[in-house]
Amino acid sequence: MKKDLLEQIEIPEGVEVKIDSDIITVKGPEGENKKNIHVNKINFEIKDNNIIISSKLATKTEKKMMNTMISHLRNMILGVQNKFEYQLKICFSHFPITVDLQGKEATIKNFLGEKIPRKVKIHQDVEVKIDGQMITITSINKESAGQAAANFEKATKIKKRDKRVFQDGIFMTIKAGREI
Repeated sequence: MKKDLLEQIEIPEGVEVKIDSDIITVKGPEGENKKNIHVNKINFEIKDNNIIISSKLATKTEKKMMNTMISHLRNMILGVQNKFEYQLKICFSHFPITVDLQGKEATIKNFLGEKIPRKVKIHQDVEVKIDGQMITITSINKESAGQAAANFEKATKIKKRDKRVFQDGIFMTIKAGREI
């Protein structure tokens, strides 16, 4: 059944939102976040310090897209107010793992005694700090920070060995401010 949908997101103080055709720009005290929002049949506008997202005669598909865009916009607003933070822990029992940071690429050395280091690519807008056995990833973009954390976990995934015996790797402990 098709019906008209209308949702509002309040813009907090200190945050500025601009909509230029298909690009939404959110500026705040922590920085600037941009997103391409090419979505058919969904309208975005700013009125009275609110972002209004509407769709006329929307189906289930448009409703799902609207809810997805609302989540993205809320994450963008939260990110420019306070950066998203992910924490990972380096765990090893057999061979000591070392992680080095060189620009926007991290190198994981001596994982399971391997001679060839594993490499992890890091997005441009992500900050990575390595302090002993803890890796801290911060960014105003939740998607980039989460992808960087997932790249670290994926690089140390153990294949073709017993996971109960070989428990080495880099594992997420705090995900976007909440403990796992």
